[in-house]
Formats: sequence, C-alpha cells, structure tokens
Amino acid sequence: MRKTKFIFIALSFLLFACQSPQKEAGQSPASDKFSLQEQSISQIQEGYRNGDFTVKELVQAYLDRIEAIDQNGPSLHAIIRVNPDALQIAEELDRELSAGKSRGPLHGIPVVLKDNIDTHDKMPTTAGSRALMHSFPLRDSYVARQLKEAGAIIIGKANLSEWANFRGELSTSGWSGVGGQTRNPYVLDRNPCGSSSGSAVAVSANLCVLAIGTETNGSIVCPSHSNGIVGIKPTVGLVSRTGVIPISFTQDTPGPMARTVKDAAIMLGALTGVDSADEKTWASAGKFYTDYTPFLKKDGLKGKRIGLFTAPLGVNFKVDTLMAQAVRFLKKQGAEIVEIDEIAAPEVGGYSFEIMLYEYKDGLNKYFRSLGADASIQSLEELIAFNRTDTVELKYFNQKYLEMAQEKGDLTDKEYREALAKMLQGSRQNGIDRVMDANHLDAIIAPTGGPAWKTDLTNGDSFQLGSSSPAARSGYPNITVPMGFVDELPVGISFFGRAWSEPVLIEIAYAYESGTHHRKAPGFLTTD
Repeated sequence: MRKTKFIFIALSFLLFACQSPQKEAGQSPASDKFSLQEQSISQIQEGYRNGDFTVKELVQAYLDRIEAIDQNGPSLHAIIRVNPDALQIAEELDRELSAGKSRGPLHGIPVVLKDNIDTHDKMPTTAGSRALMHSFPLRDSYVARQLKEAGAIIIGKANLSEWANFRGELSTSGWSGVGGQTRNPYVLDRNPCGSSSGSAVAVSANLCVLAIGTETNGSIVCPSHSNGIVGIKPTVGLVSRTGVIPISFTQDTPGPMARTVKDAAIMLGALTGVDSADEKTWASAGKFYTDYTPFLKKDGLKGKRIGLFTAPLGVNFKVDTLMAQAVRFLKKQGAEIVEIDEIAAPEVGGYSFEIMLYEYKDGLNKYFRSLGADASIQSLEELIAFNRTDTVELKYFNQKYLEMAQEKGDLTDKEYREALAKMLQGSRQNGIDRVMDANHLDAIIAPTGGPAWKTDLTNGDSFQLGSSSPAARSGYPNITVPMGFVDELPVGISFFGRAWSEPVLIEIAYAYESGTHHRKAPGFLTTD
C-alpha cells in the first residue's frame, strides 16, 4: 500500500491520549492573566496610538513575564540574558512617538534574538557555550542593526541548542552550557526542538512578540512547529548572515519567528536588503521586498498547484491524520494537490554534511577573528581544547563534529568543491526545481515534524520525522504554520518552494492559517 494511503485510513482513528497532562501543582502561569497575551504587532501599534500603554510600560510587562514564567514558575529557560538597557531604549522610543515620529510597524515591538547573533551592547553573544560567556562582539550583526533602525527593542538573547546543535553526538535540543535545558511550554517534559529552541519558546509563551532564529537544516522550522508558532526560513541570501555565528556559508540563514503569518511577514520585510559584507545577499538584488504584507491574501490558495511530499508520511498515523485534514482544506479552498514521493537523491545528504564540516571550520575561525585580539577564544582548535577542560561542556554529549571539522582542510580542497557542486545540483536543478517544473507546482507541502518527544539528556534527541532537508540543502525558502495538535502537542505544516518564492509561499501560508486558526497558547502542562 502506498504510504500516502495512510493519511486517509488514519481519518478513521481517534487521537487517543497516551498520557494525562496536567497543570503543574501549585502553579498559576501568567498565561491566564497576562494582559498582552497573544497580542499582534497591529494590536500593539493600535495600543500606542490610543494611549493604552507606552512602550516602556509594554516592555516592562514582558520583562516581568520573563521573570515570572521563564526564570521562575515553569522555568522555561528560553532566555539566556535580558537586555539591561531595554527600558532606557523604550523611553527613547516613547519620546519619538510623542514627537509624532514612528520608525514603522516594528516601532516599540519587543524582540529576542537567538544567542548566536551578535549585538553590540551589554549582552554577550555566546552560542550557548561557556567558552563565550564573556564574549562581547565589537559591532552589531547586520540583522540587529536593521531591527534597531526599524524601532524594534531587543529585550533579550534566547537560549539555543549549543553551537546551533552542530557540536557532537547524542545531543539534546534546547540544551546549552550557558542556558541549561529549554522546556516545551505545552508539556514541560517535552523537547522544544532546535536549534532555535529559546526563540520559539519565547514567542509561543508570550515572553516577547517576535524572535529571530537561524537555520542550517531545520533549526527554525522544527522549533516553530514544536512550539505552535510560525517560522520563516528564507532563501539563503534574502537576510544577511554578517555577525551570525556560522555553521555553513551555503545553508545558513536567520529568519523571523512569530505567532502569526502576518507578524512574521512584517518582520521579514524589515530584515531584507543587500549587505556588502555578505556576498550571498548580492543575488537578492531585485528579488527582495521591504514589505511582504501585500501577499497576505485570504484567497491565496485559489488556483494554486501544490505538491504533497509523501516521504514523511506513514511514520505517525496521528500526524498523517492532521495532514489529510490539511489537504482536504487546501482542496476546498481551490488548490490542486499532486503527490510527490521523491525530491532529491539520498546522496545529497552526505554531500551536505561534508560541506558543513569544511564551512564550519572556515566560518568559526573567521568569526573568532572578528572578536578582536583580546577575545578569549581565537580559533576552533582553542574551542575544542576549552571544552575538554570544562566541567559542564562535555557532561551530556561529545564534540565530535567540532573535531571532524578541525581535521578538514580549507575551501580550496577538491573534496569540498566537488561536494558543493554535487549538492547544489542534486538539491536544486535535479531536486526542487526539477520536481516543480515537471509538475508545474507553485509550492510543496509536508508535515514539518512529529509531536515533541520527551527530553532525554542521557540518550539525546528522538526525531521521528521531518521535511526540512530539501529546502535547507538547496537554500530555498520554507514556512511552517500550526496544523493542529496531537494530544496536547502542536504539529506544523511546511510550505516550501523555489528560490525567492517567499511571496507565493506567504500567500499560501496565510490563506491556510486564515481558514484554520490552529494556534493556541501553551498551558505549561506536566505529565504523570
């Protein structure tokens, strides 16, 4: 029987609960009382205009919630560091509003950045590593500078899977030596996925309005899906990586994380542009928008031809059931669905891994040099040596990938150049481009992943299914949107496609979200 038949057979099954989640004893999470619960960018801007609150009052409310929910209460461990200057920045933005000046839709909007994104302020940028606990970059990342110019307030840095989860074997997503273990706000003993774990949890738990994550393969879309939010992994080059601690020059990209497609689209528009220091962005000239809101169309599914990527199906019948419901909705809204069982050849994954090792060594060494002569860590070799002597860093998993990267040569090596050429051809011309051309597709859909697994620091992560690789390896865009729940755990649907196709993906994702409304705030549950 074809795997895709399972999604329709699964409709006859009920989603039985395997456990009995309950609210934590003695806990009264502020989710029920928080006055800004689930507030959107538009609602906050309306509040400013109406005089319902000031920027400083709003920022204080979010800082109080971080203390109550993240540091105390359920102890989510989503935030590594709070910006000590947040209220001072808020006062300045209030003065601008009083003078009749607004920098745009992000004026006065609280944002957190994944802590592998440089900020030149009183917050270090650590990648979650104790080796960088006192590392203060010499300048803002391009992304941080754009956000500040747009009036957003960076209220904190988010916890993450240390070194963006490319350090060693048997790792646990959401754990870092600096921030500890991030917890899933829906069911606290479940994993938040990663590596942008804290960014996703902060948005989902209403610790901020927006967040920035980064992705090499799955690190925006997986935590977004596991925490019931929207994540956009842009085309590589749409958003600058200057000042972002790297893994892969070929695959890395920052991207917006939000509770709605509209908020994510607004944030994306503030992040685009050509950065002279990041050559990948040069290709975005003439292809990017500074405003993606015109693509927010409730009828955006009408007439669209969409491929259903079937490889992730047949693994979890509960996820298949939700996917079948999503397909039925898409068809009802006027989309045509075409089944696709393969996108890229299996060997593309091996090429991607080799590329990551080479580019990791090159990128990390360049990043460490950017920190100046007084930086505590000057090279990948020194980082490896630090971890071997630290009492925490190798407690739960090793650093095999760092060591493998250190053994590689430079980017002129024949092995690297051949792997890069083969991966790009296999994932692009012979991958997504081929499939979309042959089937005349506007986009491809798939379940983003399975329900969150129990966090296990002994055995590491227990990934069940996922669909991030085709878009990640090709460097093409991917948007995940809440698709429903398995028991109390959110599951997402991914929309991905050609390079620079963010406008059409936003149309499709927004139309799906507008007709389904699967997002609901987390309940901070525990299990028996």
